[in-house]
Amino acid sequence: MTKPQIWVAAFLLLFIVLFMIGRLTKEEEVLKDLSGMNNSSMGEQTTSELTGDKLIQTFGCINCHGADLAGTNMGPALKGIKEFWSSRDNLINYLRNPNSFMDKDRFKEYRSKYPNQIMPAFSNKDVKDLGKIADYLLTQ
Repeated sequence: MTKPQIWVAAFLLLFIVLFMIGRLTKEEEVLKDLSGMNNSSMGEQTTSELTGDKLIQTFGCINCHGADLAGTNMGPALKGIKEFWSSRDNLINYLRNPNSFMDKDRFKEYRSKYPNQIMPAFSNKDVKDLGKIADYLLTQ
């Protein structure tokens, strides 16, 4: 083997060793976390006890819409949105699948005002949590 090949092999071996150590350490942390839970709370890390405003923070809405929900250059204001939504269920449906609402004039305007920004779909979130968010937003 040439010297460059030896260096590449040594680097590759070092990388593999560090990768394996990282994986083992991560598995140990997961096992510690699981062993620290009792059976009643295992797997029940839900957001059922959180309020609408806390869920907004947890879901990351404030990253684009601002901490006070007054809007930023990344997303529109969420205050006063009750004038745009005829029902709580429509707002929940929007949160679950924003793309299905993109043909409406208001959302066409948002696309031009906030280019390259995409409202994420929260279809993987619990509908009860989305309901709490909708209730909170409709009272703002």
